[in-house]
Amino acid sequence: MALEAGLYSQEELTDHLRMLGIREGEILLVQASARAVGAVRERSRTVVAALRQALGPRGTLVAYTATPENSTTSLLHRLATRALGPAELHDFRAAMLPHDPATTPASPTMGRIAEEIRLQPGSVRSAHPQTSFSAVGPRAEELMSDHALDCHLGDRSPVRRLYDEGARVLLVSVPWSCCTVFHLAEYWQPDPPMQSYATVVKDDRGARQWVGFRAPSLETGHFERMAADITAESPDLTATGRLGDAACVLMPIAESVDMAAKWLLNQPR
Repeated sequence: MALEAGLYSQEELTDHLRMLGIREGEILLVQASARAVGAVRERSRTVVAALRQALGPRGTLVAYTATPENSTTSLLHRLATRALGPAELHDFRAAMLPHDPATTPASPTMGRIAEEIRLQPGSVRSAHPQTSFSAVGPRAEELMSDHALDCHLGDRSPVRRLYDEGARVLLVSVPWSCCTVFHLAEYWQPDPPMQSYATVVKDDRGARQWVGFRAPSLETGHFERMAADITAESPDLTATGRLGDAACVLMPIAESVDMAAKWLLNQPR
């Protein structure tokens, strides 16, 4: 129930999270639409405060703070440059700011809650210039360490550590196509399709530098169908509820990724 002024309080949102099944002391990845939560004063800040309150001081809160624009092969980059001629494209890329884990904001496409988590005092961010995560809490440092450049969301990324540590993911009014942890299952497939990437970063001296690498090509077009099949097969896999006005899904990462990997193996190639 909202306050008489029509605003959800931090305490009400914390109660919603606890009713959903969020446990004190756990590791939680949240991917969320702040707007969908409804009327909340200082919305993203209050939602993050409620999440941290529900997790308690022993819990660790994680967000996907990616910067997909910082890749010449990403959809966002291609959309931004598709009408440019060769000279304009050169100028556009020359003006791109180098990624700095300490200061580069998360992409607006990640949402305000992700950026709010990145900005929390004591927050730790993984080093990847395109697919970074940020975490705050006692497990943040170990979860965010060693994010390999050629492993966006695979076994040498925070996704695998979330998998190994029994973390769960909370989706707050976002589609299954945003469920980033499913990508780990793609890395486990035999001979995943590869592609070239190029991102702009700061080198050890702080100078601007382009770096190129090859890594699996990741897709989300099948995630809705995959999630529908997985949840139909195992209806107890997910818990559902609300955070403010927003519909939520809570599920364990390891079991979900294992089922996604099995589903992918059974698809025609």
